[in-house]
Amino acid sequence: MQNLKIKNIAVILVSVDFGQGDHTDRLHELEQLAVSAKLHIVATIQGKRTRPDSTTYIGSGKVVELVHAITQTQAELVVFNHDLSPAQQRNLSLRLNCHVIDRTSLILDIFAQRAKSYEGKLQVELAQLEHLATRLIRGWTHLERQKGGIGLRGPGETQLETDRRLIKKRVKVLKEKLFTLQRQRTLQRRSRQRTEILSVSIVGYTNAGKSTLFNRLTHAHSYAADQLFATLDTTTRKLFLGEAGSVVISDTVGFIRDLPPTLIAAFRATLEETVQADLLLHVVDANSINREEQFDEVNKILKEIGADTIPQILILNKVDLSELSLGSESCIRDEYDRIARIRLSAKTGEGIEFVKQALIEAIAEHSKNLYEKSTDTETIIGGCATVQELF
Repeated sequence: MQNLKIKNIAVILVSVDFGQGDHTDRLHELEQLAVSAKLHIVATIQGKRTRPDSTTYIGSGKVVELVHAITQTQAELVVFNHDLSPAQQRNLSLRLNCHVIDRTSLILDIFAQRAKSYEGKLQVELAQLEHLATRLIRGWTHLERQKGGIGLRGPGETQLETDRRLIKKRVKVLKEKLFTLQRQRTLQRRSRQRTEILSVSIVGYTNAGKSTLFNRLTHAHSYAADQLFATLDTTTRKLFLGEAGSVVISDTVGFIRDLPPTLIAAFRATLEETVQADLLLHVVDANSINREEQFDEVNKILKEIGADTIPQILILNKVDLSELSLGSESCIRDEYDRIARIRLSAKTGEGIEFVKQALIEAIAEHSKNLYEKSTDTETIIGGCATVQELF
């Protein structure tokens, strides 16, 4: 499969307002994605429509405006803040004489740049191929040329049929490899479960500070940066908490609104670490004006993967950058006297003691439940409160 290799090139962003009220937020997120992909933004084209144009998505008038912008800026790439159909993408590329991709393709490219582990690379390639399989149209560049001659064309096959066969064959191989890795991960998880150690996963919107919190707690060196999708591979460490015992804590991939379904499916094995957790530390960027929407988006994806019933503790991170200063309200308990919300700065370490205290209490509750041999799945720590209660 052909990699876009879109780093360090001039790009024009295109975003259409359909009157849903979140256009500005979505555009800002697209800008962050472009920066994360190391693109150089030279212009932004915006417009308003009631519905997408079936041929070009933005209509003929905006296409003309976009042609002029490309000429003036010498842009090499156009990124749409929307999902384009194969026909729309082809029509735009022909009319603009410029490479055109949509939001999903941009996210997939970022994932391809960031994947470090063997499993992560397999998952990204699977997502890319499954996305590509839905977009094969006449005139597509031959896959065997891109891959250096993988497979041979069968008798009587058109090029399109050959391309589809090659993708199907590679997808099957990738799924088999990922299944093997998933079995190994399951065995490791069962081994941990036999030791009856509390399992904790750190979840949250991308760039909320999950890896920074993970590093602060475990003294690990997971990659942490002020960019979207800095972490793709799940990292797990054992955290010792003195006489209270220990927990197994995992740093996971960040979520984002409208996360491509192909990515959710491809990373399902990795996300199972979250599904199997006893407790979630839900990290939210307290400095973000969209923190409530991001909180809801993460919970939406957690529901999609079957992790919505796992108890959560809300971690309001980056308070050193926000008006939510540390103080008497840094640690809030629920009606059962369980820690429900913590304000902290993972970067400076302020407030981290409350997280450790919450984990110590969780260990005690977990041990009590095990001792009583309770089969009830009632939460170790109280369930997640509503948005209104938390913010």
